[in-house]
Amino acid sequence: MKFRPLHDRVVIRRAESDTKSKGGIIIPDNAKEKPQEGEVIAVGPGARAESGALIALDVKAGDLILFGKWSGTEVKIDGEDLLIMKEADIMGIIEKTVAVKKAA
Repeated sequence: MKFRPLHDRVVIRRAESDTKSKGGIIIPDNAKEKPQEGEVIAVGPGARAESGALIALDVKAGDLILFGKWSGTEVKIDGEDLLIMKEADIMGIIEKTVAVKKAA
């Protein structure tokens, strides 16, 4: 990617949405609700405190996140539809749990 966000902005790729309903009906693109999950693609260096100190972001590239329904600005970078939003619009990081099998 040839784009670097500034300050506390984050570039996000939305998670893929389902194209079928639970009953197997195919949902057209214009009727689908956009997912509120995504993967962080790039992050800015952080916000500046009043003292001038740099405050690092809590998210990093590769994190899977949850964000608000109306958060961010939709942009097209290198032909890909992405979102740019401030870190404050991110509700949290989705942590993947790994299932561990117990020995019998």
